Amino acid sequence: MAIVMNHLIVPAADREAAATFFADLLGLRVGPPAGPFAPVGVNDDLTLDFDDRREPHPGHYAFLVDDATFDAVMERLGKDPAIDYGSGPMNGWDRAINHLAGGRGVYVRDPNGHSYELFTAVPEDR
Repeated sequence: MAIVMNHLIVPAADREAAATFFADLLGLRVGPPAGPFAPVGVNDDLTLDFDDRREPHPGHYAFLVDDATFDAVMERLGKDPAIDYGSGPMNGWDRAINHLAGGRGVYVRDPNGHSYELFTAVPEDR
């Protein structure tokens, strides 16, 4: 059996608001509460469980996405000037994308300071 990540706990000041931000960004839905968590199913194997029982400390979460998902995310970002996004940590929140590894990439900051990185290609040397 391969190793498959099943879930991650994402600390948040408000679990429902953080789960909704993430779900809206990627065109997903927030599931029914699971204990103290607001879960968002990313795919058949992975769920992000948003948890507001502890103070959030910004984290980095990276996702390889297809072109259609990337386009949809960029369309959503273009409609909301309040959401910080940019081409990479060295460029700040410049509201641009990068073209690393021959694909496209973007970093999005959520209200808790987490950075969601979305990219369409993986460098060959990984």
